[in-house]
Amino acid sequence: MQPFTRLTAIAAPLEFANIDTDKIIPARFLRRLRGPDYGKLAFHDIRYDAGGNDRPDFVLNQGPYRDAKILVAGANFGCGSSREAAVYVLFDYGIRSVIAPSFGDIHYGNELQNGMLPVVLPDATCQKLRGQLRDTPGAQIGVDLVSQTVTGPDGAQYRFEIDANHKERLLNGLDDIGLVLQNIDAIEAFEQKHHHELPWLA
Repeated sequence: MQPFTRLTAIAAPLEFANIDTDKIIPARFLRRLRGPDYGKLAFHDIRYDAGGNDRPDFVLNQGPYRDAKILVAGANFGCGSSREAAVYVLFDYGIRSVIAPSFGDIHYGNELQNGMLPVVLPDATCQKLRGQLRDTPGAQIGVDLVSQTVTGPDGAQYRFEIDANHKERLLNGLDDIGLVLQNIDAIEAFEQKHHHELPWLA
């Protein structure tokens, strides 16, 4: 997966709490293969009307926010089902970090596993950031995993916590497979020794 170190980018305010994974990607799209247009499915039913046209009141359809790579949302982002597609569709849209007061536990883990950085900040801080983003459409936020800080549009910094193991894996772009492959030489040496000592098990 892609490493995550630092990101300074346009951020969009999502003025909702309890954005569940079905809002992020509706269940009827889960059989669709991931491809070049997969990101267009992000927030499909609140982003488009019944005719497939952009809803002008949805933040990501508004010019200054269309290229957002960071979302600042309300509490309990990614609650609901465990569908990993909810992370794929955000990532393919271009979102690399979501800042919220809290996350659905499984979605939080899925973001980490796929190269996104979920950042937990107090609700009052998230409200402040969303207000700044509304007041200055197209404003940028900085997210620095190395220093574990978020820098708001006004330059104020906020520290966030993250598990040390998750941090190291994100900094180095290591998913579960990548973590195992770090030890591939030792694994192969063990397999050869095991086969030599117990050939009848092969």
